[in-house]
Amino acid sequence: MLKIDNLHAEIDGKQILKGLTLEVAAGEIHAIMGPNGAGKSTLAYVLGGRPGYEVTQGTVTFMGKDLFELEPHERAAAGLFLGFQYPVEIPGVSNVQFLREALNAQRKTRGEEPLSGGEFLKLAKDKAALLRLDMEMLKRHVNVGFSGGEKKRAEMVQMGILDPTFAVLDETDSGLDIDALRIVGEGINAIMRAPEKGVLLITHYQRLLDVVKPDKVSVLAGGRIVATGGPELALRLENEGYDAVMAEA
Repeated sequence: MLKIDNLHAEIDGKQILKGLTLEVAAGEIHAIMGPNGAGKSTLAYVLGGRPGYEVTQGTVTFMGKDLFELEPHERAAAGLFLGFQYPVEIPGVSNVQFLREALNAQRKTRGEEPLSGGEFLKLAKDKAALLRLDMEMLKRHVNVGFSGGEKKRAEMVQMGILDPTFAVLDETDSGLDIDALRIVGEGINAIMRAPEKGVLLITHYQRLLDVVKPDKVSVLAGGRIVATGGPELALRLENEGYDAVMAEA
């Protein structure tokens, strides 16, 4: 589904990604782990199309298409979802309004009919229940006054409503307590674990991978993938730290 080949990227003239190569197949949850400053969030932003991140070399294909030929909204309509490490607040815009506009904009781009107000509310209620988020929260302004855990759950509700083909989740577990972590992890499993979908899951900790069990784990360090293995690699990182694995690589 996603093929990254020799990707180099920089921001403000500083090279962050330095020849990153990675593939994620359909039906696969691929975890990315690595020390701070390794380039994990930069990878997520480059895939999502965030302004300011310049690709200087390499290619990325998504579902067989050149990802970099698509604008950010076109990437979203094609089925790519980006979950932020720090979801932003949008004062003055309710979650319900934001999510209905987002969904119907994507449906229009794909040539599909928009959902009516009633159809959308039913869908939103189902997805909110999945993440144990009160519908009253969705009537509030986007993330305004939300706790860290509420922001992450609201973002997973967004993912459920948009129903992407591929999700890039940047440290979705940051700021979550034990209960919220399990709810969010189970939400990821329910929404994205399917033969026709894929996930690139960026995390620091094994605790999320205990819930969202990955098929593969890769270590990103110095802007490159330095090691790839199965779920046991994450356990080794938890026990030994990055230095031992990176030295061996």
